[in-house]
Amino acid sequence: MKAFNTAGLSFPWRHRAGPRKGEIDWKPLAHHVVPRILHNPRYAGAFTFGRHRDIRLPGGKLSRTVLPREEWISFIPAAHPGYITLDQYDANRAQLTANAAAHGRDRTAGPPREGPALLQGIIICGTCGLRMTVRYHQRGDQEVPTCVCQRDGISHGRRICQAVPGAGLDQQIGQLLTDTLTPLAIEAALTVQAELQHRADEAGAVRAAHVERARYHADPARRRYLAVDPANRLVADTLEADWNTALRALSQAQDTCEQARKHDTGQLTDAQKTRIRQLVTDLPAIWNDPATPARERKRIARLLLTDITVTRTRDTITAHIRLPAGQHTTLTLPIPPNAAQLRKTPAAVVTAVDELLDHHTHAQIAGILNDRGLTSGEGRPFHRLIIRNIRDEYGLRSREQRLRDAGMLTLTQMAGRLGVPAKTVKIWHHAGLITGHPCNDKGQCLYPPPGPNPPARAQGRKLSERRPTRPATPADDA
Repeated sequence: MKAFNTAGLSFPWRHRAGPRKGEIDWKPLAHHVVPRILHNPRYAGAFTFGRHRDIRLPGGKLSRTVLPREEWISFIPAAHPGYITLDQYDANRAQLTANAAAHGRDRTAGPPREGPALLQGIIICGTCGLRMTVRYHQRGDQEVPTCVCQRDGISHGRRICQAVPGAGLDQQIGQLLTDTLTPLAIEAALTVQAELQHRADEAGAVRAAHVERARYHADPARRRYLAVDPANRLVADTLEADWNTALRALSQAQDTCEQARKHDTGQLTDAQKTRIRQLVTDLPAIWNDPATPARERKRIARLLLTDITVTRTRDTITAHIRLPAGQHTTLTLPIPPNAAQLRKTPAAVVTAVDELLDHHTHAQIAGILNDRGLTSGEGRPFHRLIIRNIRDEYGLRSREQRLRDAGMLTLTQMAGRLGVPAKTVKIWHHAGLITGHPCNDKGQCLYPPPGPNPPARAQGRKLSERRPTRPATPADDA
């Protein structure tokens, strides 16, 4: 319908009533007309009757059921010239069935859609055997798929059968596909195709011999019938029956040979073989091209895969892959980390924070880690609040605890030791007369115990002219 409307094409329709009844008119193609044509075998040259079963319900409503071809009352192929062949009609019906968004509970495949999930429509639950559906969730600026087996849970109100993260599985399947299509595999496929073609040629020669044999028997029967005396009716009838039998055998042999010739794909040309060999280099480039739509990758995967059966255990994901030629491949993947594990602070960062807390505050540590090019578990640059959260989460001793364990004194304790107000201790610290170690980012400090010659008030002397005091040492305490 979209193609017709884009090209500006009209479609014929017949007036069913009114003064112009029976006349042909033209108008844009409507959507409801397209499936009616594609599902009608009349356009393939076949006469049919009884394709539907109509039942009148108790309320008077008519219920119509579409019947399979085996239950039709009449089906006569080639009853009149068709727009397409019956084989094309059957192929169209099969394609429509495969494209159906919902077609029976036992369906194990679905049409490729727009989402990035590579295995959408062809992934099967290894626990219950039902087809799994896909959920998407946002992770940064990307949509990440999760394959969920929920059909039985929806029907009976139970928990889902299993949920499998799909991003890592899609990546491994894509790598498998590009690795499988190797030059050796291409040459093997061409060798198999040549062998199949050779067998098809032999079978064609046998069928042609059957046709010649049937023609050989039909020609003498014809000559015998034409040579008989018409007055001898009994002999003429017998010879005519023999001739008809030979003609039926010839017609049947010719039809069989023609049908086999239609289904014969023919031998590949040198240009086709060269193009197939180029797939070895073309496929990885197309597959890894960011401009390639996700739907096209799914179509490529469906050409190379039959289905994937997935089972999740506590620690691993096992995927059994079936290929169209009958090969089986099994992949075992670890369970990908969850969101909390992805955001977990790296062990190297925790170790560095523990070491730096001996000599630096939170803000200073954040600056040092940023200079080293390290980031948090979420990939962000550090600041003092992140350092504090890391310290609390991993139970690291605070900067103040480390200084206190080293014997440092608080401002009040230092003022008591020196016999001066706390304000004087701050003044002496800023002047460099006593040593202070910052314990946080608010400017608060802890002080080493004063030595044997602590500073004292000196009336009339400038602070810049006084010597700094040496802190106490273990030898002084002894």
